[in-house]
Amino acid sequence: MVANRLLLKAREGGYGKRSSRSKKWKEMLKLPPVSKCSELRHSIEKDYSSLCDKQPIGRLLFRQFCETKPDLNRCIEFLDAVVCACQVRATGKMYACKKLEKKRIKKRKGEAMALNEKRILEKVHSRFVVSLSYTYETRDALCLVLTIMNGGDLKFHIYNLGNPGFDEHRAVFYAAELCCGLDDLQRERIVYRDLKPENILLDDRGHIRISDLGLAAEIPEGETIRGRVGTVGYMAPEVINNENYTFSPDWWGLGCLIYEMIQGHSPFRKFKEKVKREEIDRRVKKDNEEYSEKFSEDAKSICKMLLTKNPEQRLGCKGGGAAEVKQHPVFKDINFKRLEANMLDPPFCPDPHAVYCKDVLDIGRFSIVKGVYLDTRDEEFYATFVTGCVSIPWQNEIIESNCFKDLNDSGTEEDFADDLEETSCPPIQKPKRGFLYWLLKRLGCLSSIPSEKKEELRRR
Repeated sequence: MVANRLLLKAREGGYGKRSSRSKKWKEMLKLPPVSKCSELRHSIEKDYSSLCDKQPIGRLLFRQFCETKPDLNRCIEFLDAVVCACQVRATGKMYACKKLEKKRIKKRKGEAMALNEKRILEKVHSRFVVSLSYTYETRDALCLVLTIMNGGDLKFHIYNLGNPGFDEHRAVFYAAELCCGLDDLQRERIVYRDLKPENILLDDRGHIRISDLGLAAEIPEGETIRGRVGTVGYMAPEVINNENYTFSPDWWGLGCLIYEMIQGHSPFRKFKEKVKREEIDRRVKKDNEEYSEKFSEDAKSICKMLLTKNPEQRLGCKGGGAAEVKQHPVFKDINFKRLEANMLDPPFCPDPHAVYCKDVLDIGRFSIVKGVYLDTRDEEFYATFVTGCVSIPWQNEIIESNCFKDLNDSGTEEDFADDLEETSCPPIQKPKRGFLYWLLKRLGCLSSIPSEKKEELRRR
């Protein structure tokens, strides 16, 4: 109870409630001037899609550019400097921290898996997949700082809040968001391979995100992969048989999830049923799932099409990918354009005063790893893993926490113009401006004064 109360108290002290920022805070978070970013500015490709679409601060600046119409060259110069200035700074935003114990990684020879998860999280920027914001290390662990998801996981919601399962409307909404998440992953040539309720998390509003990408893999264009990885009862037949595949296991996993959300247990094992792994694998490869009256005809249809044993005949694997899954009649009431734009309200909104897990203290509890010793050879791996912040999530944090607005308001057009001059001209001694000039500027009176009078005021 104490741990849960502390969590709720921390959650209520949101980063967006600060009405003002101190001078010391602004100095700590201050972005470097454009003149200090010349090397970075020249190394960045001047590409519209990257600077003005993919980069969050770039999108914001481009909107401001369209509204105020400043000089385009100055806007791009400023954009380069801000996008480059991705250094870790405290803004007060809450995150989730995933700790990978160093000794456990070494004992299980999991260095490649840890680096793989970090690399994929850095590559994928989707509203339906958790985002990696920072990485750092402690004496005992490597830490991934991720999107905080206060609503708990789907397994807790399916089995611990009333009767097992959801009504079909809620299950279809989550399935639609999962389609979007898988679509974003597959666009980056990534197969997830571990779709199950424990790995699907809810945020404060009730939207879902895919988490735990440790088993995900990148598939080169035109190639296939093999690997018997995943969770028992959710692995597709081709994975169990160790056959080659591309993205088919994820569409099978989506079928398992839709079935479980509606029925209240997985397709090939009833809730709390004790059965050996070999028997579950046999059921997956040979048996057909059973449907109760909880399923509408459309829900039954999509589950059967996604749980087709032959991957070549499975929905989503016939050449259309996510697009053919989205066209299924079960999604007839889902506007995917509005869903992807975050314009649809979820069917369930988590209570901000509730903790959606059995016990906060259970999170991240591990047994002590004995007999494993860390040495200097491990440092190379740690240095590769711990690389600080990730640009796009950091930019989103700066915008969402109003830091960008505060920092942007603290400068002036004249300061920025002076800074740009420094990038192209040798430093010159600028004349000091008198008190009268400063006072008139503050009162907004300089716009009506002729330029020759302004020069006279500067000298005074």
